[in-house]
This record gives sequence, C-alpha cells and structure tokens, in this order.
Amino acid sequence: MSAGAERAVAWTPDSVRRLTAITLLGFASGLPLALSSSTIEAWCAVSGLSIKTIGVLKLVGIAYVAKVFWAPLVDRFAWPWLTRRRGWALATQVAMAAVLLAMAQAPPDQALLTLAALALALAFLSATQDIAIDAYRADQLLPPERGLGAALGVGAYRLAMLASGGLALVLADHAGFPAVLRLMAALLLGVGALGVFVGRERDVAPPPPRLLSAFVDPIREFLSRPNVGLWIALIVAYKLANAFALSLSSTFLLRGAGYTLSQVGWANKVFGFSALIVGALIGGVLMRRLSLFRALALFGVLQTLANFGFYALALGWTGTPALLTAIGLENFFSGMGSAAFVALLMALTDKRYSATQFALFTALDSIGRTFVGPLAGIVAQDYGWPAYWAMSIAFGAPALWLLWLLNGEFARMDARPAS
Repeated sequence: MSAGAERAVAWTPDSVRRLTAITLLGFASGLPLALSSSTIEAWCAVSGLSIKTIGVLKLVGIAYVAKVFWAPLVDRFAWPWLTRRRGWALATQVAMAAVLLAMAQAPPDQALLTLAALALALAFLSATQDIAIDAYRADQLLPPERGLGAALGVGAYRLAMLASGGLALVLADHAGFPAVLRLMAALLLGVGALGVFVGRERDVAPPPPRLLSAFVDPIREFLSRPNVGLWIALIVAYKLANAFALSLSSTFLLRGAGYTLSQVGWANKVFGFSALIVGALIGGVLMRRLSLFRALALFGVLQTLANFGFYALALGWTGTPALLTAIGLENFFSGMGSAAFVALLMALTDKRYSATQFALFTALDSIGRTFVGPLAGIVAQDYGWPAYWAMSIAFGAPALWLLWLLNGEFARMDARPAS
C-alpha cells in the first residue's frame, strides 16, 4: 500500500473504531496501576500499618518489570472467545474486577496477608492485560495511525491513573476504601469490556507459535536484524534525558528551588498532567504529517531542551510562573516524545511475536529509568543542582546521534508496504 493510500484511509470508520478501542483500552490499562500501589499504600497508612510493612508491599510492582517472562504465553495461547489479543484483555479484566471486589473485603488491619496476596494478583493480571493491549495496538494500527494511537493510549492511561490514584483517595475520604475498590472494579470492567467489543481486527492474525518457539523465536528474530545493537541502544537512550530529569525533580523543587508541597503537588497534578496529555495529542496529530524518523528527531530535541526550564530554576529563577513554565514545558514536550517513542516500538514489532517483543522493548526502556537514579543523586549532591540539570540536557545527545546513525534503517522501514 502506498503512503498516499495509507493516508487516504486514515479516517475511515474502521480507523476511527480502532482508535476509539485503543483509547478505551488505554484507560483500562492505566486504572489498575495506582490501585495496586499508591491507593493500597494509602489504605495501609490510614489503617496504622508500619512504614516498613508498607514498603514491603511496594514489591508487588515487580510484576510490571517481570512481565516479559510470561509474555510469550500471550503470543502462544488464546481463549475460546473473541480473538487472541482481545480475549486475553477481557479475561484479565474480569479477573481483576473479581480481585478488586475481594480486596474490598480484606482491610489491611485485619487481613493484611490476604490483601497483599490480592494486590500481587492484581499487579500480575494488570501486567498481563498490558501485554495483550500493547500487542493489539501494535498489530492493528496502520503506520499513519501509530502516532495518534500512541497519543490517545498514553493520554487515556494517564487519565486512568489520576482516577485510580488522586480521585480514588478523595472518594475514599468520604466513602471509605472498600466502596472505592468496588467502584473501580465496575469502572475497569465497564470501560475495558467496551474497548474490547468496540475493537476489531483489520486482518487475520498470524498463527500462534509453538510453546518453545514462543519463548525463543521473538528474541532470535529481533537479534538477527541489521544494526540490532543500535536499535537496542536507541530504545534505552531515547527517554533517558527525561528519566534522569524526573528521578529527582520533586526533591529539587522542594529542597533546591524552595517550593512548598502544595505548590509542587498542584503544579504537577493539574498543570503538568494537562500539559502532558495535550503534548501527546498534538504530537500524535503532527505525526500524521511527519515521518517516524523526523518525529523522533524533532520531539527528541524538544523534550531535551525542555529541561532548560528547570535549569533556569536552578540558576535562581523563582516564583509561581517559573514553576508552571518549567513543569509545563517538560510535560508538554515529554508527551510529544512519548507518542513518537511508542510509535517506534510498534514499528519495530514483528506481528508474529508482538506480545513478547513489545514487552521486551518496554523492559529495555525501563533500564534507563531504573539505573539513572543513583547517578542523579551523586551529581546533585556532589556538584549541585545546576550541574544536575545540565547533565539531564546532555543525556539527550546520545539518542539524537543514534537516530542519525539509523537514518537509513528508518528510510527502509518507511519504504516497506503497510502490513
């Protein structure tokens, strides 16, 4: 299919239906994350549990890191209803709703072990749903739809995290945590199931691989590609400047720039959240006119330069307008970069193994976020906040250099027929 033909079909009813399903499923994907972490943490805190106990409960989040190890099962097996991706999504949604209803009957001061086991089950099911939804998105979106599809998915995901995090705490203050968990179970199942049934497959999915092949072939296929080392480095490096900046941004704003908890909280939760969603949506729209390479390069430069707002704060720029400008720029351009980055991961995914490869790519992306924290602390403490923000800007250079080295690969990727 030619590029012109791809653009001509981009706003067909089928395309709108796919993008609607991606948005609804993005919301369903984001909802359980805060429930299994910050919301349960708050319930334990108000129930009088020790800080050490609450800290141990945070380990349930390991499911989101380890999901690559069971992602091949999502590629290999299908449920006897719907299709492989949507069947897994619906099955995990029903199971998560049941787990949330059970959690509502397990207050932490009376049934802590039961609550912990259910929280771990929720995180495991949520990570499995993520595998299925990421694979569905990678399988079904046409190249011109990937940017906007990624933006809609990211925006809905963040909106769901706000609903199951901040909004859930406000509701719990009035109605109690059990009532909130029941409400979230209904919301998850309602929105998620709607996304499943709105979604349709535009083509026949490849046959599932054999069990051993499901674990081995996705890695073998990816490692056999030309310049695979550069692709791996790009996946790790593209959001590295953003990851380094965010690792200590709250500490900097509170201790380095002297803002209050309320100022930082409202700026991040309201202004920053809105800027991120708008940035992601604008980035997705712009990607309909830009090649993937140009979008990654442009948005990569912008998300790196956005750290100059925080650098200015470190040099003495003060006041509420300064705070809002720094947070707004960072979130807006980070949203644009996220839309392009998710589109890149979709473009790199082989549809025979989309669940496993997409999980692998997101695991590679998490490497940067995981390991820059200790370095960030050393730089900030030993060299000061201006040096910290200068280094965050410098961390954007490797990704741009890798993009330049892979320019020819992007040209060949764009020249391939749409699948």
